[in-house]
Amino acid sequence: MIDHIGVPVRDLEKSVAFYTKALAPLGYVLIMKFDGQAAGFGVGGKPDFWLGVDKDVKQAVHVAFRANGRAQVREFYTAAIEAGAKDNGAPGVRPQYHEHYYGAFVHDPDGHNIEAVCHEPFLG
Repeated sequence: MIDHIGVPVRDLEKSVAFYTKALAPLGYVLIMKFDGQAAGFGVGGKPDFWLGVDKDVKQAVHVAFRANGRAQVREFYTAAIEAGAKDNGAPGVRPQYHEHYYGAFVHDPDGHNIEAVCHEPFLG
């Protein structure tokens, strides 16, 4: 089980503003911030998604957040685009992964591939 993950960002304030909006539909909120160096987001009081300043981000990472249903995936995508993300795959079924895989992908301000996904079948 993963306890937390850290993602390097060039501009902490810009990234905090982006993730505050983009992750809100998934229930994530900013929980901790350390003097311009790091910020932690989470659900239920414990940060599990961390941003850390790295002025020379060399490689983008992929992080997928579990969504509670397809509507939440769509809400994430809309919020992320409105917050300045670049589209990297609109909400939809990805049968190449499995028949019920429903995800949306965006690039954050540093080019990281951020996804919201649900695995439940469509119920109508």
